[in-house]
Amino acid sequence: MAINKVFIVGSGLMGSGIAQVCASAGVGVTLCDVNEQALAKAQKAIAWSVGKFVEKGKVTGSVDEIMARIAYTSDLTACTGHPLIVEAVFENLALKREIFEKLDASADEGAMLASNTSAISISELAACTKRPNRVFGLHFFSPVPMMAAVEIIRGQFTDEDVFLAGRDFAYAIGKEPILVHKDVPGFLINRINFPAALEAMRLVEMGVGSVEDIDKGLRLASGRKMGIFETGDMVGLEITHGALLAIYEETKDPRWFPPAILRRKIKAGHVGKKAGKGWYLYDEQGNKIGINT
Repeated sequence: MAINKVFIVGSGLMGSGIAQVCASAGVGVTLCDVNEQALAKAQKAIAWSVGKFVEKGKVTGSVDEIMARIAYTSDLTACTGHPLIVEAVFENLALKREIFEKLDASADEGAMLASNTSAISISELAACTKRPNRVFGLHFFSPVPMMAAVEIIRGQFTDEDVFLAGRDFAYAIGKEPILVHKDVPGFLINRINFPAALEAMRLVEMGVGSVEDIDKGLRLASGRKMGIFETGDMVGLEITHGALLAIYEETKDPRWFPPAILRRKIKAGHVGKKAGKGWYLYDEQGNKIGINT
């Protein structure tokens, strides 16, 4: 099943990144956000990023050609005519359920609905629609234009052809699909990565090691391109917090509950690079300039 048109809900870091890789691969995109200012910001950010990829010869076509494949709207009902609809909003179950219900009411009968969630149950999202067999997970990693992996998650009700269509779509836009055959909290990659991130936060909280030393050690000893805290700042601490809470709420396992050090940063608004403060401090250009103690 060739997918040549995609509707994306949410124009933040993830949604705009997904829009960019789809358009760069020749797929038509409609990017939707209820916030008009967010859409304008996303358009500017995508154009800048596409320009960098064109400059380095990593994509085919000009900036204008790629950007022309992206349309912008604040109307969810504009999802009609799109065979694939991808939700990429904040990790909040109630919000995602509301969006899925609205999309289900407007989307074409055979359209597939996918969520970019990093931890929320695909089956639970599917259950609030009249097409649970056509719902699956399509979990990209940040930054989307640079990260090759995409998790394709089969929900409890997902049809085989839909699951495979998700896999083929990942290939079509130049990504490598990671097949997740059961809808478990955290799926595959975060289920492996989150325990390490939680332990790193707890070690800082206990005074065993510093944010900087833990990141340095992971880069030098584990071959990571970025440390756990650097990655957290790039993704957004509120995203990690929301994902951890989603896993905790589903499993009731206390090991997944966000530690106090993370909860305090969220309350203070220190959510990462975009705020200028997270685990590190950043200047207006997003350059790291110190530790946020």
